[in-house]
Amino acid sequence: MGLIYVDPEGPDGDPDPRKSAKRIRQAFGRMAMNDAETAALIAGGHTFGKSHGASDDDMGPEPEAAPIEAQGLGWPDAGTGSETTTSGIEGAWNQWPTMWDTSYLNNLLDYEWELTESPAGAKQWKPVDEELQDTVPDAHDPAEKHAPMMMTADIAFKRDPELREIIEGYRDNPMEFLDAFARAWYKLIHRDMGPPERFLGPDVPEETMLWQDPLPDADFDTIGKREAADLKTELLDSELSVSQLVKTAWASASTYRDSDKRGGANGARIRLEPQRSWEANEPQHLETVLSTLEEIQTEFNDACSDDVRVSMADLIVLGGNAAIEQAAADAGYDVTVPFEPGRTDASQERTDEESFEALKPRIDGFRNYFGGEYDGLAEELMVDRADLLNLTPSEMTVLVGGMRALGATYQDSKLGVFTDRPGTLTNDFFENLLDMDYEWDATSGPREVYEVRDRETGDVVWEASRVDLIFGSNSRLRALRDVYASEEEKFVQDFVDAWHKVMTNDRFDLE
Repeated sequence: MGLIYVDPEGPDGDPDPRKSAKRIRQAFGRMAMNDAETAALIAGGHTFGKSHGASDDDMGPEPEAAPIEAQGLGWPDAGTGSETTTSGIEGAWNQWPTMWDTSYLNNLLDYEWELTESPAGAKQWKPVDEELQDTVPDAHDPAEKHAPMMMTADIAFKRDPELREIIEGYRDNPMEFLDAFARAWYKLIHRDMGPPERFLGPDVPEETMLWQDPLPDADFDTIGKREAADLKTELLDSELSVSQLVKTAWASASTYRDSDKRGGANGARIRLEPQRSWEANEPQHLETVLSTLEEIQTEFNDACSDDVRVSMADLIVLGGNAAIEQAAADAGYDVTVPFEPGRTDASQERTDEESFEALKPRIDGFRNYFGGEYDGLAEELMVDRADLLNLTPSEMTVLVGGMRALGATYQDSKLGVFTDRPGTLTNDFFENLLDMDYEWDATSGPREVYEVRDRETGDVVWEASRVDLIFGSNSRLRALRDVYASEEEKFVQDFVDAWHKVMTNDRFDLE
């Protein structure tokens, strides 16, 4: 049952259709499916086949609990043929379980259903009406007939008012149902592949779907090295600080998820809802940064006599790059952060606000941001985020240390900023974390904060989070910390490389 999206008997086996509807919305909402898409997928999926719960015999361990020698196969005593038992629910949903039609919807809506149990003891629903008895052909013996069945997850669509209205519409408009299922199915099996330009083969549809986060084609010539250099000067001469430029570029690009190729800096959706209002992005401060960037963009584009233009997406990334180059120079290092122009700006109309909420960070260890409620340890969630950004352990480590040195923390907090030179790209974070002149004490409070004290005087020098201290506590991360604490030049170059990787994660056109 762990391989099915929701428990078909009801949440935790509770056969309450209203609770089941809520759980269905949660599960399919995580896949960015709205009610209409969810209804199409479940109704379409239950148009075919049957469920298996013909026996109450012990089936043995399920696939996830089976021993290693089972090689992913479970339920060794699940039976075969008419005795097959897997989910525990027994029966088909309609009279023609090998044909696409609306009989599933007809049965669900036109007849009354009452709670019962399968031969395996699972909770399911049977028709009250005699009319449906002996109408479903047996899957193995043509001479046998059965009544159809429904799961609690099916009855949920009948009991929930909004879902019922949708499936009634599908029943009354079969072609709309077919088209909705086709589109939802396409979304289900392709939405982890990123934009359509990553698709291969002759069957790629010409239409770009909203869930594919469409971007407009550039109708201008992109900036070159000379224009980029001029813009970096403008950005550094503005009133924006190094930390503001770095945090804005990070907030824009770090939304990327390698799991489904969503998010990233391309499109500059940080200037659109919902990202513009995310707490982690400090909306009030973000408004100031975006306003300044928009002025620079407008002034530059208006001054161009040819077709060269700079997009806001490119300008945000360029601002972060310029700030890092300046911070490295202040530390005595001459570096150039690679920059590939070509990003375009998305529109609010072509942004699926509801599904983008799934990218909203609960915590961001790179900025020492801890938002509302979250499950798990902060350092584990940071590793999870680093994995979504396709970062190696060393890349994660150097980025955290660099962000702290740059003072690029949530609300300019001093948490984890172990340096007297914030805004300068130094390895101070790692040196001071390694320094045995300090000791660490936990403090009380709703968040786990640690005080960094001078061993001789007992004075509090800095404060740290679990995310900061894990680079001393974990043996593998401690080894990486030692490297960066002892080799500042390597730290600076590795930070530049890791930063560039994050900024270009979503540049599929560069591959």
